[in-house]
Amino acid sequence: MKVLLGVTGGIAAYKSLELTRLFIKAGHEVQVVMTSGAKEFIQPLSFQALSGKPVRDSLFDANQEAGMGHIELARWADVIIVAPASAETLAKFRMGRADDLLTTIILATDKPIVVAPAMNRLMWSNSATQENVAVLKQRGWTLLQPASGEQACGEVGEGRMPEPQQIFDAVVESEKQQQTNNQAWLGLKTFWQGKSLLITAGPTYENIDPVRFIGNRSSGKMGFAIAETAAKAGAKVTLIAGPVNLATPQNVKRIDVRSAEQMFDAVQQHYASVDVFISAAAVADFRVADMAQQKIKKQSDSDEMTLKLIKNPDIVAWVAQQVDKPFVVGFAAETQNVIEYAKDKLVRKNLDMICANQVGDNLGFESNENELVLITAQHQQTNPLSSKSQQALDLLSFIAKNEAIR
Repeated sequence: MKVLLGVTGGIAAYKSLELTRLFIKAGHEVQVVMTSGAKEFIQPLSFQALSGKPVRDSLFDANQEAGMGHIELARWADVIIVAPASAETLAKFRMGRADDLLTTIILATDKPIVVAPAMNRLMWSNSATQENVAVLKQRGWTLLQPASGEQACGEVGEGRMPEPQQIFDAVVESEKQQQTNNQAWLGLKTFWQGKSLLITAGPTYENIDPVRFIGNRSSGKMGFAIAETAAKAGAKVTLIAGPVNLATPQNVKRIDVRSAEQMFDAVQQHYASVDVFISAAAVADFRVADMAQQKIKKQSDSDEMTLKLIKNPDIVAWVAQQVDKPFVVGFAAETQNVIEYAKDKLVRKNLDMICANQVGDNLGFESNENELVLITAQHQQTNPLSSKSQQALDLLSFIAKNEAIR
């Protein structure tokens, strides 16, 4: 494995010497790239002695591939590790900055990226840093959780760089996952090429009056990840999206709706022409019987308001009951008895497959990660916690592996 190790400014830079040694001892190649800040804490010669390669630190190196060393290194690496990664570095990565060799390599690569943050505990917990971390995770990067303990500044808390052995193990595991994914993509493209999918995603909003509504916490990220992965695999994808703030995946036809009834109308128009229907949306079970045409005013003499609710159409059950139905995949988001409730829903609604996941307490909804159990009448597969992009890949691979829609 060819490892590009980016070292940024921080007292934890000395730990990256041990990380370099671990990779070399395991038979991997290591090319170290240092920022100017990193060289304030440790000398490049130390990394050169361990890696056997001169440290790279200049964006404008006339001796490297006609002065385009960042492209050369981005192509050379199998995996890129940034350890330690300072708060400033995370911010640059999130913004897509390219003002030194390391940030330019990151922007020019399509290889797996593993980041080991290290900073003061308050810098780590700052909302800006956490937002940067969340965005990078959403892009598919692996960000290791900092360790907790005494810091160089004398404070105690979360922000210490993970130990070199922990980083080494995470990178090796990531590389194994990448190899598995590469094999999965070959199967996906063979199976899904030319097939058509209809996917629903996100919440539905049921209006109470012109300014209020009943909704839920679904972000739509799972359905969008499935749509994006299926399109990359060569499928023809139509995505019916509730009110979400997500970009449309490339080569995906998007239909925006707001309410359950609007989503139902769109599904009715498109289900008969597809091979697979995946109902990933969190459709509201009920809507207000009579929406107020004007804003409901608060009554000063009452502490209560009563709303009459009526059932919304059960979209996935309706599709599954049709004579010309496609292969139907439902989702079961539960807070307890997850597998039991999912299997009951699979049978009761005549679904071909169901994806069970536990929600609540930062699980499922509004998260970039998920944990799914994929269930059919004959098969069951548990996918451990991972990014929703990884879950989408595993879900589509599960369908292909079981040849469920041939």
